[in-house]
Amino acid sequence: MKIIGVNGSPRKNKNTATLLKKALEGAQSWGAETDLINLYDLDYKGCISCFACKLKGGKSYGKCAFKDGLTPVLEKIADADGIILASPIYFGSVTGNMRSFMERLLFPYHTYTDEYSIFGRKIPIGFIYTMNVTREQMDKSGYAQGLNISEMSLERVFGYFESLIVNDTYQFDDYSKYVVTVFDGEKKAEVREKEFPVYCNKAYDLGAKFTQITL
Repeated sequence: MKIIGVNGSPRKNKNTATLLKKALEGAQSWGAETDLINLYDLDYKGCISCFACKLKGGKSYGKCAFKDGLTPVLEKIADADGIILASPIYFGSVTGNMRSFMERLLFPYHTYTDEYSIFGRKIPIGFIYTMNVTREQMDKSGYAQGLNISEMSLERVFGYFESLIVNDTYQFDDYSKYVVTVFDGEKKAEVREKEFPVYCNKAYDLGAKFTQITL
């Protein structure tokens, strides 16, 4: 059993990365082998629309033909038994690096036929989202609807999708050092102390669950 974690945050030890590591710990607790990939360590591009993955009889049919720093990651994922993605939300969507990764991950397996996916098997794929806004602010801003299209594509390609949404995250180590008037640093600190450990447990449970799902 191999579970791949993909961190789409530029920071390796803050909210998003911490939650992803907890999810992988949960998978490890059930005997899974895990691998953590930090996208910001890699040099790569998004899909370049070469369509080699769609060419009839082509040697790269069903897989990305473009070679760069993402190539070995995509090869690992092709053999994985589960995938957990994680990204902070910037301007209502995942980071640019995560978006580019998802283009390269999904398009080769997506088909322009009724079959839709040629991944060849079903595995669970999850997404941990972190965001500065509260759940109420998220709902008013329509964030969930914006993420839904990508989530549907992930589920249709891989067979199973589940998300963990983490709101009201603690963004700065010291709010007094930054120009921030719409957030209360003290309240943020209280939320982090009380709520973030709960989210860490939920992430851990998500990773554990992925080792037990049979599709």
